[in-house]
Amino acid sequence: MKQRLQKLIAQAGVASRRKAEEWIRRGEVTVNGQVASLGDSADPDLDRVEVQGQRLGSAEEKIYLLLNKPSGYVTSLNDPEGRSVVTDLLKNISVRVYPVGRLDLTTEGLLLLTNDGALAHQLMHPKHEIDKTYLVRVRGQLSREAIRQLEQGVLLEDGKTAPARVSQVRVVQGHSWFSLTIHEGRNRQVRRMCEAVGLPVSRLKRTGYAFLTLDRLPTGQYRFLSQAEVGRLKKI
Repeated sequence: MKQRLQKLIAQAGVASRRKAEEWIRRGEVTVNGQVASLGDSADPDLDRVEVQGQRLGSAEEKIYLLLNKPSGYVTSLNDPEGRSVVTDLLKNISVRVYPVGRLDLTTEGLLLLTNDGALAHQLMHPKHEIDKTYLVRVRGQLSREAIRQLEQGVLLEDGKTAPARVSQVRVVQGHSWFSLTIHEGRNRQVRRMCEAVGLPVSRLKRTGYAFLTLDRLPTGQYRFLSQAEVGRLKKI
């Protein structure tokens, strides 16, 4: 059955519909060898749809991965500067998967990857307010006033942040370590929040996403989510 190209691309887990529309406008999507236009449709069982030179699967098995991202990897499928990307860490995974959201180059920790575009889009939608917990190390003392500001919301250039949760504060050799939980997904948000209260971040690691944690997963390793975990994510 024919469907709009952007819907097919999103269902295949390649990208969101909005991103698919951008690719179509740029001429990066073809149907049976012809460059597609926005509004075109195709039948994935009859037509050959290619996105950026790679054929779109019609009924690809959905997989869901949890990766403990090391510092120094770009959260992308490719990097024009030639830096390592997170998918370089996925050994023996033949299916093309995509990150759910982003972690900065130097940010470590929990990153989900999947080819289920519908679920990825759902998880990244701001209305769901999914908790994301980070282990933060800053230079200097995390004062009560700084904690109050973080927990009440910090004014950034793109608006005031939603209230955060601060816990497990400790000081080690001139650095403060603490756990910070937010539910927004702004660019470099944790780093900018800490800088706004005068505390530059020297290390940042995401340790939790909704109910998921790193547990004892080694840095640079990944695991498959269980069916129960996938089911819980789909209910969010």
